[in-house]
Amino acid sequence: MTNPSDPFSASIIPFEVPEQMRAFAEKGVSQARDNYAKFKDAAETHNSTVEAVFTTVSKGASEYSAKLIEFFKANTTSSLDFAQELFGVKSPSEALELWTSHTRKQFETYTAQAKELAELGQKVAADAAEPIKAGASKFYQPAA
Repeated sequence: MTNPSDPFSASIIPFEVPEQMRAFAEKGVSQARDNYAKFKDAAETHNSTVEAVFTTVSKGASEYSAKLIEFFKANTTSSLDFAQELFGVKSPSEALELWTSHTRKQFETYTAQAKELAELGQKVAADAAEPIKAGASKFYQPAA
């Protein structure tokens, strides 16, 4: 039996949640679940995007380093060949001609190498931006 002096007794304080309050609470819970699902999806997409960017950049850095080593080897070989040819000259005019020819070739080589490295750097940057663009396109619609 319930005690009439007990303030928490069900017979003294009948408590019933109004239907409007219940609907409001259910709507809030539903919205919270939806927002959580969207947040979770965005976080997972962001994580996969970051992984893709780092993978792409790492691969690009390896290509860039390999290209630098290739150029270093070619330029060192060219300089050593030039030094060897310089030891075989017989006159100052022949040395000047050889020096001028080598300098012109090296300038052209360095220019071509710089252009190739710039193109490779741009390619790596563009490749790294692709996962970011793809991830952003899921969440942001382009303006009409």
